[in-house]
Amino acid sequence: MDSRQMTRIAVEALEDKKAGDITIIDISAISVMADYFVIASASSANQTEALMDSVDEKLVKAGVKGGQTEGVKTSGWVLMDYGDLIVHIFDKENRLFYDLERIWKDGKVIDRQSL
Repeated sequence: MDSRQMTRIAVEALEDKKAGDITIIDISAISVMADYFVIASASSANQTEALMDSVDEKLVKAGVKGGQTEGVKTSGWVLMDYGDLIVHIFDKENRLFYDLERIWKDGKVIDRQSL
């Protein structure tokens, strides 16, 4: 499965659980770290957990090996690393503080329909 398909599945999983402000950044031309970042907001620790579970469940079901997770649902920021896809789930305060969209501004923000 290629990184574009993985990203599509992850975004659908986030949408299913009502993640806020989902942003997809193609970083393949500027980093060897991954091809895509998906950044989403959660309104609570419970929603963070639901988002994490949904992404992992749908990617594993699609045949993607389980990813590495950094952070905990109560920390305000969780990173899920699936190799060519990295999913960031933030609470509102931490998303504003870390501002990954600004840090990775050289990447290409793409819309959901482009996947």
